[in-house]
Amino acid sequence: MFLPITKEEVTKRGWSELDVVIVSGDAYIDHPSFGSAVIGRTLEADGLRVAILPQPNWQDDLRDFKKFGKPRLFFGVTGGSMDSMVNHYTAAKRLRNDDAYTPGGKSGFRPDYAVNVYSKILKQLFPQTPVILGGIEASLRRASHYDYWADRLFPSILISSQADMLVYGMGEKIIRNIAALLDRGVPMSQIRNLKQTAFVVNADDSSMNDYNANTNCTFLPSFVQCTKDKSKQAEVMSIIERNANSYQGNILIQNYGQTNIVINQTDNDFGTTDLDNSFDLPYERRPHPKYNKRGQIPAFEMIKHSVNIHRGCFGGCAFCTIAIHQGKTIISRSETSILKEIKAISQMPDFKGYLTDLGGPSANMYLMGGKDKTLCRKCRKPSCIHPSICSNLDNNHEPLLSLYAKVRSLPYIKKVFIGSGIRYDIFTDNRYFDTLFRYHVSGRLKVAPEHTEDNVLKAMRKPSFDKFIALKHRFDMLNKRFGMKQQLIPYFISSHPACSLKDMALLAQRTASLGYRLEQVQDFTPTPMTIATEMYYTGFNPQTMEKMFCVHSKQEKQEQNRIFFWYKPENRSWAKTIFRKYNLPLK
Repeated sequence: MFLPITKEEVTKRGWSELDVVIVSGDAYIDHPSFGSAVIGRTLEADGLRVAILPQPNWQDDLRDFKKFGKPRLFFGVTGGSMDSMVNHYTAAKRLRNDDAYTPGGKSGFRPDYAVNVYSKILKQLFPQTPVILGGIEASLRRASHYDYWADRLFPSILISSQADMLVYGMGEKIIRNIAALLDRGVPMSQIRNLKQTAFVVNADDSSMNDYNANTNCTFLPSFVQCTKDKSKQAEVMSIIERNANSYQGNILIQNYGQTNIVINQTDNDFGTTDLDNSFDLPYERRPHPKYNKRGQIPAFEMIKHSVNIHRGCFGGCAFCTIAIHQGKTIISRSETSILKEIKAISQMPDFKGYLTDLGGPSANMYLMGGKDKTLCRKCRKPSCIHPSICSNLDNNHEPLLSLYAKVRSLPYIKKVFIGSGIRYDIFTDNRYFDTLFRYHVSGRLKVAPEHTEDNVLKAMRKPSFDKFIALKHRFDMLNKRFGMKQQLIPYFISSHPACSLKDMALLAQRTASLGYRLEQVQDFTPTPMTIATEMYYTGFNPQTMEKMFCVHSKQEKQEQNRIFFWYKPENRSWAKTIFRKYNLPLK
């Protein structure tokens, strides 16, 4: 059975009252890749009566928000699988005309700043019922942060949303603990010691005396300080990143005048068994039947025959949100759980024997981590592989190769493709890449060097472009050896902090010399709470506090992106002037 999304479905279950209602900016897809389903199924497994309120209408008389009435425990609010502003707008701030998480791919079914909108409505209608925020939009707006679309610094989303609590990161375990405490009658105002939560405390509250005396507390620069001095906001992001990637992080506190936001430490007590339990819940593995006549949901179509094998990423890329949200520690599923899910996929009516992905945030970090865990517990570095691979990192690909072989041998599997991005800077030998090339490429292997110039790559925390060139040479050699014509497709970013128009011209020149006419490119979008976003806004590298060059104007960003396409007839004349300006030959 699906979790109910209508009053009729609640009644059919014989429920006169709900314990939890989860409000989401996405359509309801009962699948482990979608957060509202994961949280709903997790709470259901604890015996709670849970309903999903997907994409409620916020522009009418609010009947959608009222239809389930007041839940016994709390409302959970998520903007969906993406930040609603990233979902709505391009890097040029143009409104998108589609939404991959809505039936038919149609836009307009969620508001801008969805978490704020949903939470405020719920507090207006049900002021005494706790509202708990979760998901990526809330997680990455948990402290002061730059909002690209408004072009200004925003306070913690707890301030703007009027919610009671925020769960950041991956929240199954935490939300269970909150629900258990509320179920025992513990008031929301007394739930203060759970890891991975954030909440508001009045500045004159007596508990602030305890925080002031606690040596495990770090006071961030206040919101007022950050609005007056951008270097203070850079400091905020630096502290948050160090603590998010630490086994022994501190409680973080940020002042907002008469109130404070308290952000508790990350919970590191979540492992393979916990992740297996999450993926093994009784998902229907498809969208709710209510959407059958409204068209396919693109996000589901993309992942329905794919398998996520781990969480977390230790790459630490400056423009990426994964480490701040999921953490840099790799939490891998067991082979048993993975093979169980693949069997379930094989029984889907439209499955033809082809897995579209067997990966995760990165395709090839399965079962990797520190050799000596005691050293990891002391480490606060944002990356295990930049600027060089940590000597304590066990980056052995043997467990992953073994998993690939077992999946290939299954009688109902014809082909396993690896759709997630690979980190080619962590290979210890060529065996993994050779296996990937021979058995798991669909004809085009996509990788992400992101740039060619060392100064930009350093700001991105990405490896030297020489590593991509070596990979390409290997790829071309394998094509010749096996008589194949597979393509290696690189991804690149323009307008990233530290990147000038000259850097982009050099990128165009170097990729052209390798025979590329680029297609897989994007303009840098400053998304909430990434290191690159803080570089863009503050003009400082939060880690080193050195000043950063950044382009901000629409024209500068357009020019950087346009040079990708120097080969198009409409760009040739303009591109030649740019190359001549920097004395760069280009055929």
